[in-house]
Amino acid sequence: MSIDIQEEYDKIHRYCYYKLGNTTLAEDLTQETFLKYFSQNSYIEHGKKLAYLYTIARNLCIDTFRKPQPEVLNDDIPDTDVFERLELNITLWHALKTLPIQEQEILLFRYVNELSVGETATIMGISRFAVYRKANSALAALKELLKEDFYE
Repeated sequence: MSIDIQEEYDKIHRYCYYKLGNTTLAEDLTQETFLKYFSQNSYIEHGKKLAYLYTIARNLCIDTFRKPQPEVLNDDIPDTDVFERLELNITLWHALKTLPIQEQEILLFRYVNELSVGETATIMGISRFAVYRKANSALAALKELLKEDFYE
């Protein structure tokens, strides 16, 4: 039994969208589902193809929820005009520059490049615990610096 790829693609996309509520992320996971499906030649020959597609999609959705979402440093600040946003970005950049280089790099890897703690630890050559500790310390220092700057 062959499957109609377009029809199945639409079903998997709807499933991912329902689970995630984000169109872009649902599209990405749908594509990843089919890439994984077609890379598993041994399973395609046997078994229920649609069930396998849904299993892959479900696992990818679960993995997405497990990923820590990057903390937004300026989410408490209401939307402002362009110049105030620019000033905020400059203030944030200056606050980041006051941190030690290692903490700057950890924040870059974790929140800008969205690397996992394990990947960051490997790149930095430190333990996962050290990454957690240094990232939390750096975020606390940034929040304190930004709080001082806004309430001066």
